[in-house]
Amino acid sequence: MKRFFCFLAVTLSLSTALKAQDAYYDVYALDTLRNYDIDVIEVTTTNATRTTPVAQDNLTKESLIRSAYGADMPTALALTPSIIATNETGIGIGATAIRLRGTDATRINVTINGVAMNNPDSHSMYWYDTPDLISSVGTVQVQRGAGVSTNGTGAFGGSVSMTTDAMSTEFGGSASLSYGSYNTNKQGVHISSGLMRDHWVVDARLTHIGSDGYIDRGATDLKSYMLQAGYYGSNTKVKFLSFGGSAKTYLTYNGVSRKDMERYGRRYHDSGQYVTSDGPFVLEDGTHVAYYDDQTDNYLQFNNQLVLNHRFNNRWQLNATLFYTYGYGYYNQYKDDAWLSSYLNLSTSIEQADLIRHKLMYNHLGGINASASYSSRNIDLTFGGSYSYYTCPHWGTLSWVDGMEQGDVAGRWYDNDVVKHDGNIFARADWTVMRGLMDNELHIFGDLQYRYVGYKAWGTNDNSIWGDEGVYMQPINVDKQYNFFNPRAGISYIAHRHNVFASAAVAHREPTRSDFTDRYMFSADDTEPQPERLIDFEVGYTYTAPRIVVGVNLYYMLYHNQLVATGMVNDGDDALNTNVARSYRRGVELMASWKVAKWLTLSANATLSQNKIRDYVDELKDSPTYGENLGDMTISYSPSVMGSLMADFHVGGFSALWHTQYVGKQYFTNNEIDALSLDAYCVTNLNLGYTVTTNSEQKVRFGIAINNLFSTLYESNGYGYSYMWDGVRYDDAFYFPQAPINVLANVTINF
Repeated sequence: MKRFFCFLAVTLSLSTALKAQDAYYDVYALDTLRNYDIDVIEVTTTNATRTTPVAQDNLTKESLIRSAYGADMPTALALTPSIIATNETGIGIGATAIRLRGTDATRINVTINGVAMNNPDSHSMYWYDTPDLISSVGTVQVQRGAGVSTNGTGAFGGSVSMTTDAMSTEFGGSASLSYGSYNTNKQGVHISSGLMRDHWVVDARLTHIGSDGYIDRGATDLKSYMLQAGYYGSNTKVKFLSFGGSAKTYLTYNGVSRKDMERYGRRYHDSGQYVTSDGPFVLEDGTHVAYYDDQTDNYLQFNNQLVLNHRFNNRWQLNATLFYTYGYGYYNQYKDDAWLSSYLNLSTSIEQADLIRHKLMYNHLGGINASASYSSRNIDLTFGGSYSYYTCPHWGTLSWVDGMEQGDVAGRWYDNDVVKHDGNIFARADWTVMRGLMDNELHIFGDLQYRYVGYKAWGTNDNSIWGDEGVYMQPINVDKQYNFFNPRAGISYIAHRHNVFASAAVAHREPTRSDFTDRYMFSADDTEPQPERLIDFEVGYTYTAPRIVVGVNLYYMLYHNQLVATGMVNDGDDALNTNVARSYRRGVELMASWKVAKWLTLSANATLSQNKIRDYVDELKDSPTYGENLGDMTISYSPSVMGSLMADFHVGGFSALWHTQYVGKQYFTNNEIDALSLDAYCVTNLNLGYTVTTNSEQKVRFGIAINNLFSTLYESNGYGYSYMWDGVRYDDAFYFPQAPINVLANVTINF
C-alpha cells in the first residue's frame, strides 16, 4: 500500500509540474472555463467516449425526468439494452435492483462522480439507501461488459456511471407533487442560488417518497436530501456534495409461493406472521394468525464528497475527490416458534418460543480518487488511482422472548467486525492513429489497472451450527489479500456514419462476505471461495444517419471460478454460491432507432444469448446426484431472450413515451428445473406529459405514468431452492408479483 500512496502523490505532483511545461497553453480556454465547468460533469474518468471500444448507452436528462415521479433508478435503467429491473413491493419503489446480461447487482459496478456506491461487504447496490437519487442525477452512462477501469468491485456484467446534476447559474428551483395507486406519493422541492459574486453556487433538494406497496404490508417511507455548494474560478472548481437520507421498508424479501397465491391472492406474504387465537387473518386450515407491525428494514446513510477540478491549460486537467459515507441500519424481525438454543445469550430451559430480534450494523467508508488527464490532437491520456477504507460492525440483540423476563434477554447473540482496504492505480490511453477525409478516424485504446483488496472479518456470525457437542455460533475468521491485474485493449474505426469497434478485457472480482460465511451450509470440506476472473470479448457496429440509427454488439464472456447458485439458500433466503471452473455468456445485442418525423421516434432493442456452466457438478447435499457432473447447464437468472419496443412522441408541450419489454424464462438455480423458474413476461408502460410555459418563462409540467398498461399478471423476480427430507427431494419456489395497471400522476413547477 505504501507504493500505492506514492503513486497518488506522484500523480498530483507531476500534473502540477507539467503546468509550466506545456507549450500549448490556451488563454481563451481559461477565460471561458468558468461557464464551461458549471455546465458539464466534474468527473469523467469512469466514462467511455464515442471512440472508446465499449458497448455503452447514455440516458438523457429528459428520460430521467420522466422516471422521477416516484420510481427508483432501475426503472430508468431498464430503458437500455440487456437490463432487467426487479422489485419486491410490486410498484417499482423500495427494494429494487437490476440485472445486466443476466448478472446480478453484486457484479454491476455503480459509481456517482467516480465514487463507488456498491456495498464493499455484499457488493450490492441498494438503491433505496440513497432515496430519490434519480432526481439528483445529471448524466447516466451504462457500459455493458467489463467496460473501462473503474473504482470498487469488478464490473462483471457492466457498470453504471452517474454524475450529480450540474448547478444552475441562474436563481431558480422547482416544486413537485406526485400521487397514485396504492397511496404512492412524492413531494419534492429544489432551489438553486444561481451564481453569486461570480464564483459561488448553492443548490439544495428535499424529497419524501411513500407508498403502501402492492404487496400487503409492503410499505415504503423514504426521506432524502441533496446539498451542493460550489466555487468556480477561471481554472479551478471546488464542489462539496452531501446526499442521502433515511429509508424504512417493510420486509417482503421472502416472497410468496404459487400455492399461497392461489389460496390467498397475489398480494399475500407471511413475513412477520405468528399464530394467535384472536388473529384477524385465517389460514386455509383454520389457524388464526396476526402480523408483527414493525417487521421493517431501517437504514440511514449520508454520502459526502469534496470534488476538486483544476485545468492547467487546454491540455492538462486534474481531478481529485475526497469522500466519506456513514451508514447505520437495522431490521426488526418476528420469529414464530424459534429454537432458543440458537441464541447463546439466553439462559433458559424453554426449547421454543416466539421472539423479536434485531440485526444491526453501522459502517464507515472513506477514501480518495485522483486522476490527471492529457489531451492533444492525437492522444488522450488519463492516469490515476483511488483508495478506500471500510469498516462495519455487525451484531444482533433480542427485545422480547415469550415466557422470559426482559432482563434475561439482554446481550448480543452474535457480534462480528469487518475491515476492507480497496486501492487501485490505472493508466488509460486513446491514440488516434489516423485521421482522414469525411471524419474518418482510427483509434487504438489501452487501459491497464492494478487493484489491491485486503478483506478481514472476525467474531461470531448469526448462523447457529448444530454439532455433536451442542449448538454454537459460527466463528468468522477471514483474512484475505487479493492482487488483481485488469488489462483492456481495443480498436475503433469511425468513418462518417459508421462506427466499428473490437475489444478484449480481463476483470477480477473477490468473493462477498456471504460467500465466506455461508459456505459451511453446503461445502463438504474446509475450502474457501475463490476470486472470479472474466475474459470479455466485444465487437460492435453502429450506423448513424440523420433519421436512422442501427447497431449490433457481439459479446463472449469467459469466466473462471464464477460464483453461481448452488440451489440452496441461507436464513435470509439469499442464494448460496459456489465456484464453477468454467462458464460463459455469449450473445448478440441489436438496437435500432427511426426518427419517423420531428414528433415521433421509434426504437427497439433485443438481446439473444446463451449463458452456460460447463460440466456443472450438483452441490445439493444428500441429493441422489450430489457430486455428479450434470453436463452443461444454464446459469441462473439468465434469460436467453429479452427485448424492448419504444415510441417517443412529442408535439408542442405534449409528450408520450411507450415502452414494452419482453423477458424470457429464467431459472432460479443451475439445474434447469421448471419448478424453480420464472415465467417469461411482457409488460407495457406508458408515460404522458404536458408542459406549459408562462409569460414569465416559468414552466409547469403535468405528467402521468401508467404502469403495466394491460394488467399483465407477472413476477419480475423470485428465488428457489431444493432440499432433501427422508430421501425425497423437494423444490420450493417463491415469487414477487407485480401490480396490475397502476398510475402515478405528477405536477412539477419550475421557477
